Amino acid sequence: MSHIRGVILEGFSHAGKTSVLKALKQVHAQNESSERSIIVLSEHYSQVLNNVQGDLQRLNRDEHLQLLKERVNMLRQLNEWAAYLGPDASQASRGIFFILERFHLNHRVAFPTELSHEIESLENELFNLGAKCVLLTVSSGNVEQRIQSRTPHEWTNKTVEEIRNSADEFIQTQTELRKQSSLSILPTIEINTDKKEWITYANKVLDLLS
Repeated sequence: MSHIRGVILEGFSHAGKTSVLKALKQVHAQNESSERSIIVLSEHYSQVLNNVQGDLQRLNRDEHLQLLKERVNMLRQLNEWAAYLGPDASQASRGIFFILERFHLNHRVAFPTELSHEIESLENELFNLGAKCVLLTVSSGNVEQRIQSRTPHEWTNKTVEEIRNSADEFIQTQTELRKQSSLSILPTIEINTDKKEWITYANKVLDLLS
């Protein structure tokens, strides 16, 4: 018997992952029957590109796969412990709810020509752990405004061309995320975050898991 379920939030920077993550924690906590054991790992614990003591470092394919495997192994071991304790407990007391950010699709997009059975095996294990994926997107016409909205002061001296190039990168990566999500075994829904209705999106995600 599985005592675990969770969601993986994917999307390019500024798509709303952090805002939806915060809303998910808030909405989940309001339900008295929800799991009291919650694991939330932000992108800093699973992404390919990391700020390491002020220096941007990119993991290679094998390094990133190993990182993801370690995170999934942790979830599997917790689920095995819950099963070992026995079935005589409620979902609230024994269940585990997890949220991961930038995980398998981040890997697929970073290494599209180096994909192997290993990422598929990892996705299969996530599926068995009750994981579902949510791809957060922004409409192409709203991308320029969105990428400037979080830190407007950083864009003050940017040229029109620089802003356009950043928007193009967003749109291209988003397209690749859609493509890779269709190749993954994990059930995936896409949520457009143009309206920034974070609580509404969180409720939609939890409905997906119920």
